Amino acid sequence: MSFDPASVAAFVDGELDDFNMRRIEREAATDAALAAEIARHRALKARLSAHYAPVLEEAVPERLRSLFTANDKIDTSLADRRNARARFSGIHWGAIAASLILGLTIGLRPWMPGAPVAIDSGTLVAAGPLAEALDTQLASKQPGDAAVRIVLSFEDKAGRYCRSFESRAIDGIGCREQDRWQIERTLPGEASGDYRQAASGELAAAAAAMMKQGALDATGERAARDAGWDRRR
Repeated sequence: MSFDPASVAAFVDGELDDFNMRRIEREAATDAALAAEIARHRALKARLSAHYAPVLEEAVPERLRSLFTANDKIDTSLADRRNARARFSGIHWGAIAASLILGLTIGLRPWMPGAPVAIDSGTLVAAGPLAEALDTQLASKQPGDAAVRIVLSFEDKAGRYCRSFESRAIDGIGCREQDRWQIERTLPGEASGDYRQAASGELAAAAAAMMKQGALDATGERAARDAGWDRRR
């Protein structure tokens, strides 16, 4: 991903100038890691909007209304402004929700075949060939020309099965949760030379920090896959 998290957040909030907004939009069309990071920020913003929108629509409590009274009369101009703000809030949040849904749709381009990630209930998850590889492919036995390469499998400190992976579109770590692979970490996809080594090292460090113990051996990995990556079995 060629943009730092602060720039991505500013892009989602519409705080960049037109040149940089268009620049990120263009790169997100071909950079799956950048598109995933944009989707993550948009999903977070949508969750916050959904959580706090009802609060803004609530009536002002009487104890607060009393702060704006003088001689038992509410200042008319303040009341008018408050009513106008209440009317605006409903329209404003509705527009935000609509724009976020549209933004997520455009950002992830779901009409394109084989998209490696998707949004499910506000969470970034594996999709298409990536989800299939995480479901079935063994790190200990996989073709050399596999579109997705599973690096290692492990149990994280929360008790979930997780798998690190590399592909042309995106690298990262997915953890099994509610019958899906939740993407916990993303990096740009296939590269070469020093950058590829640095990215692989960063992914390995992230996996090591998440591990409860060590990586699964071939026998443990196969058993986990045959159990559907379900810790309860």
